[in-house]
Amino acid sequence: MKERILIVDDEEDLTLGWSRCLSKAGYEVKTASSGEEALEILKHEIFDLVLLDIRLPQMDGMTVLSHALEIDPDLLVIMITAHGSVQSAVDAMRIGAYDYLSKGFDLEELKVVVKKALDMHKLKREVSQYKLNEQRLYPDIAIFGNSPKIRSVKELIKVVARTPKTSVLIQGESGTGKELVSKAIHKLSTRADKPLIAINCSAIPENLMESELFGYEKGAFTDAKNMKKGVFELAHGGTLFLDEISSMKLSLQPKLLRILETQSFRRIGGTSDIKIDVRIIAATNQNLKQCVDNGTFREDLYYRLKVMVINLPPLQERAEDIMPMAKMFVEQNNREFSKNITGFSDEAEQLLVNYNWPGNVRELKNVMERAAILCQGEIIAADHLPIELRTTPPKENKTITTSLSNNEEELSLQEIEQKHIIETLHKFDGNKSKAARVLNISRSTLREKLKQYGIA
Repeated sequence: MKERILIVDDEEDLTLGWSRCLSKAGYEVKTASSGEEALEILKHEIFDLVLLDIRLPQMDGMTVLSHALEIDPDLLVIMITAHGSVQSAVDAMRIGAYDYLSKGFDLEELKVVVKKALDMHKLKREVSQYKLNEQRLYPDIAIFGNSPKIRSVKELIKVVARTPKTSVLIQGESGTGKELVSKAIHKLSTRADKPLIAINCSAIPENLMESELFGYEKGAFTDAKNMKKGVFELAHGGTLFLDEISSMKLSLQPKLLRILETQSFRRIGGTSDIKIDVRIIAATNQNLKQCVDNGTFREDLYYRLKVMVINLPPLQERAEDIMPMAKMFVEQNNREFSKNITGFSDEAEQLLVNYNWPGNVRELKNVMERAAILCQGEIIAADHLPIELRTTPPKENKTITTSLSNNEEELSLQEIEQKHIIETLHKFDGNKSKAARVLNISRSTLREKLKQYGIA
Protein backbone atom coordinates (compact mmCIF):
# COMPACT_ATOMS: atom_id res chain seq x y z
CA MET A 1 0.00 0.00 0.00
CA LYS A 2 1.38 3.43 -0.98
CA GLU A 3 1.96 5.97 1.79
CA ARG A 4 -0.28 9.03 1.38
CA ILE A 5 0.94 12.63 1.51
CA LEU A 6 -1.13 15.84 1.55
CA ILE A 7 0.59 19.03 0.30
CA VAL A 8 -0.97 22.30 1.49
CA ASP A 9 0.35 25.39 -0.32
CA ASP A 10 -1.23 28.19 -2.36
CA GLU A 11 1.68 28.46 -4.84
CA GLU A 12 0.50 26.21 -7.67
CA ASP A 13 3.86 25.89 -9.50
CA LEU A 14 5.73 24.78 -6.37
CA THR A 15 2.95 22.40 -5.34
CA LEU A 16 2.96 20.77 -8.79
CA GLY A 17 6.73 20.22 -8.70
CA TRP A 18 6.72 18.72 -5.23
CA SER A 19 3.75 16.53 -6.10
CA ARG A 20 5.43 15.13 -9.22
CA CYS A 21 8.67 14.46 -7.31
CA LEU A 22 6.97 12.58 -4.49
CA SER A 23 4.69 10.67 -6.87
CA LYS A 24 7.75 9.43 -8.78
CA ALA A 25 9.26 8.39 -5.41
CA GLY A 26 6.32 6.02 -4.93
CA TYR A 27 3.95 8.05 -2.75
CA GLU A 28 0.27 8.81 -3.29
CA VAL A 29 -0.03 12.60 -3.27
CA LYS A 30 -2.99 14.95 -2.89
CA THR A 31 -2.90 18.76 -2.78
CA ALA A 32 -4.89 21.57 -1.18
CA SER A 33 -4.50 25.31 -1.88
CA SER A 34 -5.93 26.58 1.42
CA GLY A 35 -6.11 25.62 5.08
CA GLU A 36 -9.88 25.29 4.96
CA GLU A 37 -9.68 22.86 2.04
CA ALA A 38 -6.96 20.85 3.79
CA LEU A 39 -8.96 20.47 7.00
CA GLU A 40 -12.03 19.34 5.07
CA ILE A 41 -9.92 16.68 3.33
CA LEU A 42 -8.38 15.54 6.64
CA LYS A 43 -11.83 15.01 8.14
CA HIS A 44 -12.70 12.42 5.51
CA GLU A 45 -9.39 10.85 4.51
CA ILE A 46 -6.36 9.43 6.29
CA PHE A 47 -2.84 10.58 5.40
CA ASP A 48 0.57 9.42 6.56
CA LEU A 49 2.15 12.88 6.26
CA VAL A 50 1.21 16.52 5.57
CA LEU A 51 3.48 19.14 4.02
CA LEU A 52 2.03 22.43 5.31
CA ASP A 53 3.03 25.96 4.31
CA ILE A 54 3.08 28.38 7.24
CA ARG A 55 1.92 31.29 5.08
CA LEU A 56 -1.53 30.64 3.64
CA PRO A 57 -4.41 32.95 2.63
CA GLN A 58 -7.11 33.47 5.26
CA MET A 59 -6.33 30.65 7.76
CA ASP A 60 -2.55 30.60 8.45
CA GLY A 61 -0.50 27.42 8.70
CA MET A 62 -0.16 27.52 12.50
CA THR A 63 -3.95 27.54 12.90
CA VAL A 64 -4.29 24.77 10.33
CA LEU A 65 -1.69 22.73 12.24
CA SER A 66 -3.61 23.06 15.51
CA HIS A 67 -6.91 22.01 13.92
CA ALA A 68 -5.26 19.18 11.98
CA LEU A 69 -3.79 17.73 15.18
CA GLU A 70 -7.23 17.89 16.78
CA ILE A 71 -8.56 15.79 13.91
CA ASP A 72 -5.63 13.36 14.13
CA PRO A 73 -3.24 13.79 17.10
CA ASP A 74 -0.78 11.29 15.56
CA LEU A 75 -0.58 13.13 12.23
CA LEU A 76 2.94 13.76 10.89
CA VAL A 77 3.29 17.37 9.74
CA ILE A 78 6.32 18.97 8.09
CA MET A 79 6.07 22.77 8.00
CA ILE A 80 7.26 24.73 4.96
CA THR A 81 8.66 28.13 5.86
CA ALA A 82 9.90 31.18 3.97
CA HIS A 83 13.47 32.41 4.49
CA GLY A 84 13.88 34.06 7.88
CA SER A 85 10.85 32.31 9.40
CA VAL A 86 12.75 29.68 11.36
CA GLN A 87 11.28 30.90 14.66
CA SER A 88 7.78 30.24 13.32
CA ALA A 89 8.85 26.72 12.38
CA VAL A 90 10.24 26.14 15.88
CA ASP A 91 6.94 27.35 17.35
CA ALA A 92 5.12 24.94 15.06
CA MET A 93 7.25 22.05 16.32
CA ARG A 94 6.31 22.98 19.88
CA ILE A 95 2.66 22.64 18.88
CA GLY A 96 3.29 19.22 17.37
CA ALA A 97 4.90 19.48 13.92
CA TYR A 98 7.55 16.85 13.24
CA ASP A 99 10.03 18.93 11.21
CA TYR A 100 10.31 21.89 8.87
CA LEU A 101 11.77 22.79 5.48
CA SER A 102 12.82 26.28 4.42
CA LYS A 103 11.63 27.26 0.94
CA GLY A 104 14.40 26.95 -1.59
CA PHE A 105 15.08 23.33 -0.66
CA ASP A 106 15.90 21.03 -3.57
CA LEU A 107 13.84 17.98 -4.43
CA GLU A 108 16.43 15.51 -3.11
CA GLU A 109 16.29 17.19 0.30
CA LEU A 110 12.48 16.97 0.17
CA LYS A 111 12.61 13.22 -0.49
CA VAL A 112 15.14 12.64 2.32
CA VAL A 113 13.14 14.59 4.92
CA VAL A 114 9.87 12.93 3.89
CA LYS A 115 11.38 9.42 4.01
CA LYS A 116 12.95 10.07 7.42
CA ALA A 117 9.61 11.30 8.79
CA LEU A 118 7.67 8.33 7.41
CA ASP A 119 10.24 5.84 8.74
CA MET A 120 9.85 7.38 12.17
CA HIS A 121 6.08 7.19 11.84
CA LYS A 122 6.26 3.52 10.90
CA LEU A 123 8.40 2.75 13.97
CA LYS A 124 5.99 4.65 16.21
CA ARG A 125 3.07 2.76 14.71
CA GLU A 126 4.79 -0.59 15.30
CA VAL A 127 5.38 0.27 18.96
CA SER A 128 1.73 1.30 19.33
CA GLN A 129 0.68 -1.92 17.63
CA TYR A 130 2.83 -3.93 20.04
CA LYS A 131 1.00 -2.39 22.98
CA LEU A 132 -2.42 -2.95 21.44
CA ASN A 133 -1.98 -6.60 20.55
CA GLU A 134 -1.55 -9.41 23.03
CA GLN A 135 1.90 -10.62 22.09
CA ARG A 136 2.58 -14.33 22.04
CA LEU A 137 5.75 -15.62 23.65
CA TYR A 138 6.85 -16.86 20.24
CA PRO A 139 5.46 -14.45 17.64
CA ASP A 140 6.23 -16.68 14.62
CA ILE A 141 3.47 -16.47 12.05
CA ALA A 142 4.32 -19.86 10.53
CA ILE A 143 1.52 -22.40 10.59
CA PHE A 144 3.43 -25.49 11.72
CA GLY A 145 2.61 -28.99 10.56
CA ASN A 146 2.71 -31.15 7.46
CA SER A 147 -0.44 -33.25 7.72
CA PRO A 148 -2.77 -33.24 4.68
CA LYS A 149 -5.37 -31.10 6.50
CA ILE A 150 -2.89 -28.44 7.56
CA ARG A 151 -1.27 -28.41 4.11
CA SER A 152 -4.70 -27.61 2.67
CA VAL A 153 -5.03 -24.73 5.15
CA LYS A 154 -1.62 -23.35 4.11
CA GLU A 155 -2.55 -23.44 0.44
CA LEU A 156 -5.83 -21.65 1.15
CA ILE A 157 -3.96 -18.97 3.13
CA LYS A 158 -1.76 -18.27 0.09
CA VAL A 159 -4.83 -17.94 -2.14
CA VAL A 160 -6.64 -15.64 0.30
CA ALA A 161 -3.55 -13.47 0.85
CA ARG A 162 -3.52 -12.54 -2.85
CA THR A 163 -6.93 -10.84 -2.49
CA PRO A 164 -6.17 -7.88 -0.19
CA LYS A 165 -9.75 -6.64 0.26
CA THR A 166 -11.68 -9.91 0.62
CA SER A 167 -13.08 -10.53 4.11
CA VAL A 168 -12.18 -13.87 5.70
CA LEU A 169 -13.91 -16.05 8.30
CA ILE A 170 -11.69 -18.46 10.26
CA GLN A 171 -13.52 -21.27 12.05
CA GLY A 172 -12.02 -23.71 14.52
CA GLU A 173 -11.95 -24.89 18.11
CA SER A 174 -10.25 -22.80 20.78
CA GLY A 175 -6.49 -23.17 20.61
CA THR A 176 -6.25 -24.29 16.98
CA GLY A 177 -4.31 -21.19 15.89
CA LYS A 178 -6.88 -18.81 14.40
CA GLU A 179 -4.82 -15.73 15.23
CA LEU A 180 -1.73 -17.32 13.68
CA VAL A 181 -3.71 -17.80 10.47
CA SER A 182 -4.73 -14.13 10.48
CA LYS A 183 -1.06 -13.15 10.91
CA ALA A 184 -0.04 -15.42 8.04
CA ILE A 185 -2.69 -13.94 5.72
CA HIS A 186 -1.58 -10.40 6.61
CA LYS A 187 2.13 -11.21 6.27
CA LEU A 188 1.70 -12.74 2.81
CA SER A 189 -0.56 -9.94 1.52
CA THR A 190 0.28 -6.56 0.02
CA ARG A 191 -0.77 -5.06 3.35
CA ALA A 192 2.21 -6.60 5.19
CA ASP A 193 3.92 -3.23 5.80
CA LYS A 194 0.76 -1.79 7.38
CA PRO A 195 -0.77 -2.51 10.81
CA LEU A 196 -2.32 -5.80 11.86
CA ILE A 197 -4.60 -5.00 14.80
CA ALA A 198 -6.19 -7.82 16.79
CA ILE A 199 -9.16 -7.43 19.12
CA ASN A 200 -11.03 -10.09 21.08
CA CYS A 201 -14.74 -9.29 20.95
CA SER A 202 -15.46 -11.41 24.04
CA ALA A 203 -12.75 -9.80 26.19
CA ILE A 204 -14.04 -6.22 26.09
CA PRO A 205 -17.09 -5.14 28.13
CA GLU A 206 -20.14 -4.35 26.00
CA ASN A 207 -20.29 -0.72 27.14
CA LEU A 208 -16.70 -0.13 25.93
CA MET A 209 -16.80 -2.12 22.71
CA GLU A 210 -18.20 0.62 20.48
CA SER A 211 -15.58 3.20 21.48
CA GLU A 212 -12.85 0.55 21.11
CA LEU A 213 -13.97 -0.17 17.55
CA PHE A 214 -14.86 3.30 16.30
CA GLY A 215 -13.15 5.75 18.66
CA TYR A 216 -14.77 8.98 19.77
CA GLU A 217 -14.54 12.73 19.38
CA LYS A 218 -13.49 15.05 22.17
CA GLY A 219 -16.56 15.86 24.30
CA ALA A 220 -18.64 12.99 22.88
CA PHE A 221 -19.46 11.97 26.46
CA THR A 222 -18.51 12.99 30.00
CA ASP A 223 -15.08 11.33 30.17
CA ALA A 224 -14.10 12.02 26.54
CA LYS A 225 -11.54 14.70 27.35
CA ASN A 226 -9.53 14.00 24.17
CA MET A 227 -10.22 12.47 20.78
CA LYS A 228 -9.50 8.73 20.59
CA LYS A 229 -9.00 6.61 17.48
CA GLY A 230 -10.72 3.25 17.28
CA VAL A 231 -9.14 0.06 15.96
CA PHE A 232 -10.71 0.50 12.52
CA GLU A 233 -8.86 3.77 12.10
CA LEU A 234 -5.64 2.42 13.60
CA ALA A 235 -5.73 -0.48 11.13
CA HIS A 236 -6.06 1.81 8.09
CA GLY A 237 -4.19 0.32 5.15
CA GLY A 238 -3.76 -2.97 6.99
CA THR A 239 -5.80 -5.75 8.56
CA LEU A 240 -8.22 -5.89 11.47
CA PHE A 241 -8.60 -9.28 13.17
CA LEU A 242 -11.88 -9.64 15.08
CA ASP A 243 -11.56 -12.73 17.27
CA GLU A 244 -14.65 -14.38 18.81
CA ILE A 245 -16.88 -12.44 16.42
CA SER A 246 -19.92 -14.43 17.61
CA SER A 247 -19.68 -12.48 20.91
CA MET A 248 -20.34 -9.12 19.25
CA LYS A 249 -23.65 -7.72 20.48
CA LEU A 250 -26.47 -7.36 17.97
CA SER A 251 -26.59 -3.55 18.23
CA LEU A 252 -23.02 -3.26 16.87
CA GLN A 253 -23.41 -5.77 14.05
CA PRO A 254 -25.18 -3.38 11.61
CA LYS A 255 -22.32 -0.89 12.06
CA LEU A 256 -19.78 -3.58 11.22
CA LEU A 257 -21.83 -4.55 8.18
CA ARG A 258 -21.87 -0.92 7.00
CA ILE A 259 -18.08 -0.69 7.30
CA LEU A 260 -17.68 -3.87 5.28
CA GLU A 261 -19.93 -2.49 2.55
CA THR A 262 -18.80 1.16 2.45
CA GLN A 263 -15.28 1.14 3.96
CA SER A 264 -16.28 4.16 6.03
CA PHE A 265 -17.35 4.83 9.61
CA ARG A 266 -18.07 7.63 12.04
CA ARG A 267 -16.47 8.15 15.45
CA ILE A 268 -18.82 8.37 18.44
CA GLY A 269 -19.89 12.00 18.57
CA GLY A 270 -18.60 12.60 15.05
CA THR A 271 -20.53 14.44 12.36
CA SER A 272 -18.79 13.17 9.23
CA ASP A 273 -17.69 9.82 7.82
CA ILE A 274 -14.06 8.74 7.72
CA LYS A 275 -12.90 6.67 4.76
CA ILE A 276 -10.68 3.68 5.56
CA ASP A 277 -9.01 0.85 3.70
CA VAL A 278 -9.06 -2.22 5.95
CA ARG A 279 -9.34 -5.95 5.37
CA ILE A 280 -11.52 -7.66 7.99
CA ILE A 281 -10.59 -11.14 9.22
CA ALA A 282 -13.09 -12.60 11.69
CA ALA A 283 -12.72 -15.76 13.74
CA THR A 284 -15.01 -17.90 15.87
CA ASN A 285 -15.02 -21.19 17.76
CA GLN A 286 -18.82 -21.24 17.58
CA ASN A 287 -21.07 -22.47 14.80
CA LEU A 288 -21.88 -19.08 13.32
CA LYS A 289 -24.71 -20.44 11.17
CA GLN A 290 -26.31 -21.81 14.33
CA CYS A 291 -25.92 -18.38 15.95
CA VAL A 292 -27.83 -16.96 12.96
CA ASP A 293 -30.57 -19.56 13.44
CA ASN A 294 -30.71 -18.71 17.17
CA GLY A 295 -31.09 -15.00 16.43
CA THR A 296 -27.83 -13.93 18.10
CA PHE A 297 -26.02 -13.11 14.85
CA ARG A 298 -27.25 -11.22 11.78
CA GLU A 299 -27.69 -13.33 8.67
CA ASP A 300 -26.59 -10.54 6.29
CA LEU A 301 -23.39 -9.98 8.29
CA TYR A 302 -22.72 -13.72 8.38
CA TYR A 303 -22.83 -13.99 4.58
CA ARG A 304 -20.78 -10.80 4.19
CA LEU A 305 -18.03 -12.18 6.44
CA LYS A 306 -17.87 -15.66 4.95
CA VAL A 307 -16.70 -14.63 1.49
CA MET A 308 -13.68 -16.84 2.18
CA VAL A 309 -13.83 -19.47 4.93
CA ILE A 310 -10.86 -21.26 6.47
CA ASN A 311 -11.70 -24.23 8.69
CA LEU A 312 -8.95 -25.20 11.13
CA PRO A 313 -8.84 -28.90 12.11
CA PRO A 314 -8.49 -29.82 15.80
CA LEU A 315 -5.12 -31.26 16.80
CA GLN A 316 -6.52 -34.74 17.37
CA GLU A 317 -7.44 -34.89 13.66
CA ARG A 318 -3.81 -34.33 12.64
CA ALA A 319 -1.97 -36.62 15.03
CA GLU A 320 1.06 -36.78 12.71
CA ASP A 321 1.77 -33.12 13.58
CA ILE A 322 1.85 -33.65 17.36
CA MET A 323 5.48 -34.77 17.80
CA PRO A 324 6.99 -32.34 15.26
CA MET A 325 5.15 -29.50 17.01
CA ALA A 326 6.17 -30.77 20.45
CA LYS A 327 9.82 -30.78 19.33
CA MET A 328 9.47 -27.27 17.92
CA PHE A 329 8.12 -26.02 21.27
CA VAL A 330 10.97 -27.81 23.08
CA GLU A 331 13.51 -25.94 20.92
CA GLN A 332 11.82 -22.65 21.78
CA ASN A 333 11.77 -23.54 25.48
CA ASN A 334 15.47 -24.46 25.35
CA ARG A 335 16.19 -20.88 24.30
CA GLU A 336 13.73 -19.39 26.78
CA PHE A 337 14.85 -21.38 29.83
CA SER A 338 18.50 -22.05 28.87
CA LYS A 339 17.85 -25.80 28.71
CA ASN A 340 19.47 -28.51 26.61
CA ILE A 341 16.57 -30.92 26.09
CA THR A 342 17.18 -33.22 23.13
CA GLY A 343 14.08 -35.40 22.97
CA PHE A 344 11.43 -37.58 24.64
CA SER A 345 11.33 -40.99 26.23
CA ASP A 346 9.30 -43.60 24.33
CA GLU A 347 6.71 -43.56 27.09
CA ALA A 348 6.35 -39.76 27.01
CA GLU A 349 6.05 -39.77 23.22
CA GLN A 350 3.34 -42.44 23.37
CA LEU A 351 1.38 -40.42 25.92
CA LEU A 352 1.60 -37.27 23.80
CA VAL A 353 0.38 -39.03 20.66
CA ASN A 354 -2.44 -40.90 22.46
CA TYR A 355 -3.87 -37.85 24.22
CA ASN A 356 -6.97 -36.19 22.68
CA TRP A 357 -5.78 -32.55 23.18
CA PRO A 358 -9.08 -30.78 23.92
CA GLY A 359 -7.13 -27.51 24.19
CA ASN A 360 -5.46 -28.15 20.82
CA VAL A 361 -2.15 -26.48 19.90
CA ARG A 362 -2.38 -24.00 22.78
CA GLU A 363 -2.60 -26.87 25.28
CA LEU A 364 0.33 -28.69 23.64
CA LYS A 365 2.43 -25.52 23.86
CA ASN A 366 1.62 -25.10 27.56
CA VAL A 367 2.31 -28.79 28.30
CA MET A 368 5.72 -28.51 26.62
CA GLU A 369 6.55 -25.38 28.60
CA ARG A 370 5.68 -27.17 31.86
CA ALA A 371 7.70 -30.22 30.84
CA ALA A 372 10.72 -28.11 29.96
CA ILE A 373 10.63 -26.39 33.36
CA LEU A 374 10.42 -29.72 35.21
CA CYS A 375 13.00 -31.55 33.08
CA GLN A 376 16.47 -31.37 34.65
CA GLY A 377 18.19 -33.55 32.06
CA GLU A 378 18.15 -33.97 28.31
CA ILE A 379 15.08 -36.20 27.91
CA ILE A 380 11.46 -35.34 28.70
CA ALA A 381 9.98 -38.34 30.56
CA ALA A 382 6.38 -39.32 31.31
CA ASP A 383 6.69 -37.92 34.86
CA HIS A 384 7.28 -34.45 33.38
CA LEU A 385 3.84 -34.49 31.74
CA PRO A 386 0.59 -33.45 33.49
CA ILE A 387 -1.44 -36.12 35.23
CA GLU A 388 -4.30 -35.85 32.72
CA LEU A 389 -1.99 -37.13 29.99
CA ARG A 390 -0.83 -40.01 32.19
CA THR A 391 -4.32 -41.07 33.28
CA THR A 392 -6.33 -40.63 30.08
CA PRO A 393 -7.18 -43.95 28.39
CA PRO A 394 -5.75 -44.44 24.90
CA LYS A 395 -7.81 -43.16 21.98
CA GLU A 396 -8.74 -46.70 21.05
CA ASN A 397 -8.98 -49.69 23.37
CA LYS A 398 -10.80 -52.45 21.56
CA THR A 399 -10.37 -54.85 24.48
CA ILE A 400 -12.73 -52.74 26.58
CA THR A 401 -15.30 -52.00 23.90
CA THR A 402 -15.63 -55.60 22.75
CA SER A 403 -15.87 -57.20 26.21
CA LEU A 404 -18.91 -55.33 27.47
CA SER A 405 -21.81 -57.46 28.65
CA ASN A 406 -25.40 -56.29 28.74
CA ASN A 407 -25.09 -55.39 32.42
CA GLU A 408 -21.88 -53.44 31.82
CA GLU A 409 -23.59 -51.16 29.28
CA GLU A 410 -25.24 -49.43 32.26
CA LEU A 411 -21.95 -48.82 34.10
CA SER A 412 -20.14 -45.46 34.06
CA LEU A 413 -16.92 -45.08 32.08
CA GLN A 414 -14.87 -45.05 35.30
CA GLU A 415 -16.56 -48.24 36.54
CA ILE A 416 -15.87 -50.00 33.24
CA GLU A 417 -12.23 -48.88 33.35
CA GLN A 418 -11.83 -50.04 36.97
CA LYS A 419 -13.37 -53.45 36.17
CA HIS A 420 -11.17 -53.90 33.11
CA ILE A 421 -7.99 -53.07 35.05
CA ILE A 422 -8.89 -55.59 37.80
CA GLU A 423 -9.65 -58.31 35.24
CA THR A 424 -6.36 -57.69 33.42
CA LEU A 425 -4.37 -57.80 36.66
CA HIS A 426 -6.08 -61.10 37.64
CA LYS A 427 -5.24 -62.52 34.23
CA PHE A 428 -1.52 -61.90 34.80
CA ASP A 429 -1.50 -62.75 38.53
CA GLY A 430 -0.93 -59.16 39.55
CA ASN A 431 2.06 -58.59 37.22
CA LYS A 432 1.80 -54.81 36.65
CA SER A 433 4.31 -54.67 33.78
CA LYS A 434 2.38 -57.22 31.71
CA ALA A 435 -0.96 -55.63 32.60
CA ALA A 436 0.31 -52.16 31.60
CA ARG A 437 1.49 -53.48 28.21
CA VAL A 438 -1.89 -55.11 27.49
CA LEU A 439 -3.75 -51.97 28.63
CA ASN A 440 -1.44 -49.90 26.41
CA ILE A 441 -0.49 -47.55 29.24
CA SER A 442 2.74 -46.93 31.15
CA ARG A 443 3.52 -48.47 34.57
CA SER A 444 3.36 -45.00 36.18
CA THR A 445 -0.08 -44.42 34.64
CA LEU A 446 -1.21 -47.84 35.93
CA ARG A 447 0.02 -46.90 39.41
CA GLU A 448 -2.01 -43.69 39.26
CA LYS A 449 -5.10 -45.68 38.20
CA LEU A 450 -4.65 -48.22 41.02
CA LYS A 451 -4.34 -45.38 43.51
CA GLN A 452 -7.35 -43.56 42.01
CA TYR A 453 -9.60 -46.62 42.25
CA GLY A 454 -8.20 -47.90 45.57
CA ILE A 455 -7.08 -51.21 44.02
CA ALA A 456 -4.60 -53.06 46.28
